[in-house]
Amino acid sequence: MIQTQGYAAKDASSRLEPFTFEREEPAADEVQIEVLYCGICHSDIHQVKNEWGNSVYPCVPGHEVVGRVTRVGERVTRHAVGDLVGVGCMIDSCRHCAPCRLGEQNYCEGPNSWLATYNGPMVPKAKAPDKKNRYGRDNTFGGYADSLVVKEDFVLKVPASLKPEVAAPILCAGVTTWSPLRHWKVQPGQHVGVIGFGGLGDMAVKLARALGAQVTVFTRTEDKLQDAQRLGAQGVLEGDEAALKQLERSLDFMLSTVPEKHDLNPFIPLLKRNGALVVVGALEPMASVNNQEVAFHRRSVAGSLIGSIEETQEVLDFCAEHDIGPDVQLVRIQDVNEAFDSVERGEARFRYVIDMASLKGEAAAAP
Repeated sequence: MIQTQGYAAKDASSRLEPFTFEREEPAADEVQIEVLYCGICHSDIHQVKNEWGNSVYPCVPGHEVVGRVTRVGERVTRHAVGDLVGVGCMIDSCRHCAPCRLGEQNYCEGPNSWLATYNGPMVPKAKAPDKKNRYGRDNTFGGYADSLVVKEDFVLKVPASLKPEVAAPILCAGVTTWSPLRHWKVQPGQHVGVIGFGGLGDMAVKLARALGAQVTVFTRTEDKLQDAQRLGAQGVLEGDEAALKQLERSLDFMLSTVPEKHDLNPFIPLLKRNGALVVVGALEPMASVNNQEVAFHRRSVAGSLIGSIEETQEVLDFCAEHDIGPDVQLVRIQDVNEAFDSVERGEARFRYVIDMASLKGEAAAAP
């Protein structure tokens, strides 16, 4: 076993605290990674607070991980000791269902769905058809720790031209916005709308612009209008009814990156005929939509969930090629609770990333 130091929440009301636990040594097809940087995702906050009702404790969050390979199993061929690599939201899948065979592990339809980097399988054994867990782990511990052990084919290669701290949020915020942009085939010259301008929204704007699209950002925060302009996008306040009226039937595609329940109805009339509004930020029941606005112009309201391993590698390479990435602010692991508070207040510009070097020398804590 590998003695591992990290930060964990013990229950839904607790703050993150130092936590010592054990990981199994890498199997023949696994690699061990020293974690260098880990992004803070709003999903981490949802899970720590059990806001989705599926959290497993102790909860060690973190699924935007960049680190260095320190050990490889005997059958590993994709990675070598010393490689700079990344780990996103998944560390395994059933590998046998139709989506997995197509390389769409993020839509795994196996009895336990995919195995999350933290919090265990998406479908725990209690909810599985056979009441079993094929992964053998009811809880997994994520990247707010000094090491990870992961199947080699769920480990991504980080291009040398990407700073590792910048690459980290691309593993979730990047691919979560990249996947729908590619699936709905956003093309140069199209007009893309981005609802919400936090960590996901920032990446959505940069990726859509790099794909050649015109971009309009919708935000509730007035001082983010200048941030949008800085990225070459138009900024509109969500409450500006006159501006929304002028944009009716002008957008080819929209992404909602808001990380909580919100009303989509003000934005549906902005879509052209055959346009799509895709929700990537919220994983909870949403307010109903006015189907008259949808049906009369054959519009679509849809959802998209993170991205596949192939798409994650693709977006890392795309960001390296186009010299784009999230704006990041490094924080110490000891300040993670304050960073959570700042994210919830909407103050982050735009992605906090934990410098895991700050974990070294942390006093060991009992499980």
